[in-house]
This record gives sequence, C-alpha cells and structure tokens, in this order.
Amino acid sequence: MAKFIKGGTIEMSAFPSVKSYAAAVGKKEGEGPLGKHFDYIGEDVSLGTESWEKAESELQRLAFTLALQKGKLAETDVDLIFAGDLLNQCIASGYSVRDYDIPFIGLYGACSTMAQSLAMAAVFIENGLGGNVAAITSSHFCSAERQFRFPVNYGSHRTPTSQWTATAAGCAIVCPTILPESPEECAPKIQAVTFGKVKDYGVKDANNMGAAMSGAAYDAISMHLWNTAKQIDDFDYIVTGDLGAVGSEVLYDLFDKDKISLRRKHKDCGLMLFDLEQQDVHAGGSGCGCAAGVLCGYFLPELARGNIKNILFAATGALMSPTIIQQGESIPGIAHVVHISAT
Repeated sequence: MAKFIKGGTIEMSAFPSVKSYAAAVGKKEGEGPLGKHFDYIGEDVSLGTESWEKAESELQRLAFTLALQKGKLAETDVDLIFAGDLLNQCIASGYSVRDYDIPFIGLYGACSTMAQSLAMAAVFIENGLGGNVAAITSSHFCSAERQFRFPVNYGSHRTPTSQWTATAAGCAIVCPTILPESPEECAPKIQAVTFGKVKDYGVKDANNMGAAMSGAAYDAISMHLWNTAKQIDDFDYIVTGDLGAVGSEVLYDLFDKDKISLRRKHKDCGLMLFDLEQQDVHAGGSGCGCAAGVLCGYFLPELARGNIKNILFAATGALMSPTIIQQGESIPGIAHVVHISAT
C-alpha cells in the first residue's frame, strides 16, 4: 500500500512497473538528436489527417497502439487510461480514445502532464485499482500555436526566449510489479511520486515559459528530495520536462542558493529533443509531448536495459491561457515528480 508522507509525496511499497512504452513524433523531432530512439516518426505534421488537432489525436493513438503491441497486450487488457494534452477541453486525448472501450480520465497539467498521468497510474496500480493502466500525453506544434499564440500561417516572429512545441506523444503502460525475465532486461519501477504545488514567481512573458516554470520545478524537486531523504547523487539524472535553455539556467541558480550543484546531474527534455544549433527552436523544445516523447523514447528504454539506474523525472507546466495573459496576469507554474528505477 502506498505511503503518503507529506507535501504531496507518496512512496510505493509494491513498486508498480512500466510494462510497455512507446513514443510517436513528427518529422522535425525525428530529425533531432534522439531520432533513432522513437517508435514512429511522421513524414509530415499532418499525419494524413485534415487538421492539426486531428493529427495530434493520431499521435496519441499511435503511441498507445505501439505500446500495446510492444507489451503484447490487447485493448481489453487495459483497465483505465489517464491522458492529457494542451488543447481546450483536452480534445486531443478525448478524440484519440473515443474508439476504445476503456474508461478514460482526462488530465490537464500543461507540459507537466506526462509526470502527472504517470504518477496517477502508479498510485492506482499501487493501491490495487487496476491491472494495466495507460498514461498518455501529447502536443503538436501547429495546434498549440493556433491555441496559445497565432496560427502558423500568420508568420509571427518568435522571441529568443521562446520554445518550440514538440509534435510528439508518449504512452507508458503501468502494471503491478514485474520480475525480470532475463538479467539483460527489466521493467522500470516507480519508487515514489510527488504531486507539486502551483507556484507563481511573477513572470508575465508568455514567450518565456521556461522562466515561469523553473520555480515550480525547484519547489517540487526540493520537496521530493526532502520528503524521501534523498540526495541528487542518489540519481543518475534529474530530468526536467521542458525548461529549455533559459529555464534550466534559472533552475541552477535556485539550487545554487541551497549550495546544491544541479547542473552536473540535470537533463532537460527540451534541450535533448532538438539540436539548438542546427534546428531553429530558439530556447529549446516545449509542450507536454516533449517530456512524453523523451521519457518513453529514451529514458524508459535506457532504464529497462540497465544503462541508467535511477532518474527523477520532473515534468513542468505553465498554467496559462491567452485570455488570462491579455488581462495582465502572471503565469503560474506546476511540476510533478516521479522517481523511476531500473530495479
């Protein structure tokens, strides 16, 4: 039975396993440094659909279908789906699962949604509330631009601090603890989670979401370490969702004040997904598909192979909308943390 400590932290005792996972991405993401790690790379951003929103739903469907195939699972083996995206009313998720006869819980945590959905799946499994629970998250550059900024055909200029919303989706299927079938391969296990708090540091620039989210990442990671009596050296990597170049530097400064050098352990999905010198993404990648794609395409396979032993996965989100920004409000941030281990 899970143990609730304090400050949103829950420690597992049964250690739910990530049985299967898959990442589906767009063409630009497939051309980046992690291209060889993805299960599916689209030939273009439309994925054969009639709109950007439909294309994003198709990304989710592909990620889920591939995860089922890799885990040798049927649709009927999945008891529950936690899924979310960046669009109004989580339409990418709702439309992606409407043809499945599986209970669905839609989530919104902005770009933190992969950690949120994975944490929720783990808590459900830990408490015996399912046999296989899917966590799915996506974003799409064109659908996000249309909702949060301007449609891409408007041709607006992007500031140096802006980030490129990833066209990507990830799916992880969580189940009760799996014993390894061979010493060469194992199912990554979820050791603990921390559900973060909404933190607002007064950032009002919608083109600098990394700075807006960094304070929430600092708070959630610090709280998790404190509540579990862990140190950053207990982990191979502290992985943030998509702070990008600007937000990562702010995060280092915040930890420096605590005399903790995070830089040497830190990996940011927004900086890993694209080549900042060769691809025009300014401050890096963003969008909840960014963290989802990098987690399910790179980190989970590396954990399964034993090449990485422990990561602290802290996906971050900016809880904003165009309406509230136009009213002069600041941008609150949120981060959720998941400790994932190889054994």
